[in-house]
Amino acid sequence: MASSRRPATEAEAKALASGLRLRILRACLDQPLTNREIAERLDLNPGTALHHVRQLVATGFLDPQPARRGRRGAREVPYLATGKSWTLDVREEQDRFGAPATFMIEAFLAEVAQVPDRSDIVASRLGLRLTEAEYEQLTAQLAEWLEQLASQPRRPEGRPYSMFVAIHPDAGRQ
Repeated sequence: MASSRRPATEAEAKALASGLRLRILRACLDQPLTNREIAERLDLNPGTALHHVRQLVATGFLDPQPARRGRRGAREVPYLATGKSWTLDVREEQDRFGAPATFMIEAFLAEVAQVPDRSDIVASRLGLRLTEAEYEQLTAQLAEWLEQLASQPRRPEGRPYSMFVAIHPDAGRQ
């Protein structure tokens, strides 16, 4: 699914091995947010948020923007997600830091919990039986489709959506 992506370095994989850091990246995807704004949006202690922000900045996932004056004139630095995580394949490092899907699922569940109107969530499940060739074809088609979506220009006037796609062996049907 990640054939056009480069392998993540150890530091990059470690930075992405956190559902919380994935949520920070998502929060900063469309607009730069300061550490205080990130902490408020994700209901975090500002010190905890800063620890994670620093790790994401050090590995190039967040880009510091020009400083601005915040409340009471304090100097604040907003951060914007670089989109770098989409270009990486973290599977090689999963034995050291855990399966990437685990952290994505954590982030997904936390983000879905914040949706005020649950009727806005569109979800489907499907059980399949596929040959190895069919599985490879399906994952290649999904990867191509996701790449197409990711390459679309950002539309500031559009409503923000997130998508989570997972394929897994169905152990309950074996």
